Amino acid sequence: MTEQDTSIDQEDQSIEDEDGAQHESLTIKRLPENRRIDKYLSGRFPNFSRALIQRLIREEAVTVNDQPIKCSYQLCLRDRVDLILPPLATNEIPPEDIPLEIIYEDEHILVLNKQANLLVHPARGNKGGTLVNGLVRYSNSLSKVNGDFRPGIVHRLDRNTTGVIITAKSDTAHWRLAYQFEHRQTRKVYVALVHGTIELDADVISLPLGRHWRVREKYAVRMDGGKEAVTAYQLEKQYRGYASVKLMPKTGRTHQLRVHLSAIKHPIVADTVYGGKMMTLEQLAGGEALPQEDEAGGRFGPDDFVIGRQALHAAELYIHHPISGKEMHFEAPLPEDMRLLVELLERYRQIVPKCV
Repeated sequence: MTEQDTSIDQEDQSIEDEDGAQHESLTIKRLPENRRIDKYLSGRFPNFSRALIQRLIREEAVTVNDQPIKCSYQLCLRDRVDLILPPLATNEIPPEDIPLEIIYEDEHILVLNKQANLLVHPARGNKGGTLVNGLVRYSNSLSKVNGDFRPGIVHRLDRNTTGVIITAKSDTAHWRLAYQFEHRQTRKVYVALVHGTIELDADVISLPLGRHWRVREKYAVRMDGGKEAVTAYQLEKQYRGYASVKLMPKTGRTHQLRVHLSAIKHPIVADTVYGGKMMTLEQLAGGEALPQEDEAGGRFGPDDFVIGRQALHAAELYIHHPISGKEMHFEAPLPEDMRLLVELLERYRQIVPKCV
């Protein structure tokens, strides 16, 4: 066993999240020969260059004892090093026959309505079953700005978030779209079904976000150095114990909408990662007698969950076409599972006005 092998203990963890990033947690049990952290990490993870490790340190993707550090930091005994490594590139993405619901296409861009339970791009050790695999089969013309690992991908949606996603078919289109997203020149509208009674018809949530201090695959409100995150919301309809809201994110942090709604005590229905609850038909009905068609109509029984993923949908996207500059607006209708949930809320959770 080498000195590097013995410099960490058996509590070390390696976790992969849905975007393919690898979360490593190391505890220094024996000081390495070279204590400078950038050199130590580039030696421990030889697939990643020292320059990349230094960039990750500057971006605060590397912390020691939950604190950001500099590249010159000297490791000490019992230091806990947490780092987030990007996905390894792959030279080949196998094409797969994955259904693509096309909203709009021209020679420069391809706009899709993404389905639930679909990763956008391959993760480490998992090259298949993603949107990218379907894109590679569908088109030979995809941007290469992000390399072979993420052809065409300009922005992401979580695995179980449905709705509008735009991809680039040329490098020029990619760079110009990326500029719009980075400089907040796009406009996105999401629809979510959430728990609770919302007091304000509209408001803005401005809470900084960062990696969760204990669960590395989660995000959390971080007043201690989190990145700016702003979400405007508008109440669409209030039900008993539930609400339909429109969300207009001003920033694009990972899991932003899910964390922000959880932070104001209105987690998204079925988002069990951030406090949402899975609801059966019987629970949703709240003790009311269930109509025959719901019990025997073939959709589900009283003990079945009415939706199996977070009730979040990217409904609209406004951009300027990356070549012509023309303003464009794309829409994706609510998916069937969210439409059904709304139907059930209308049936069982309507608020009846009191007679005066």
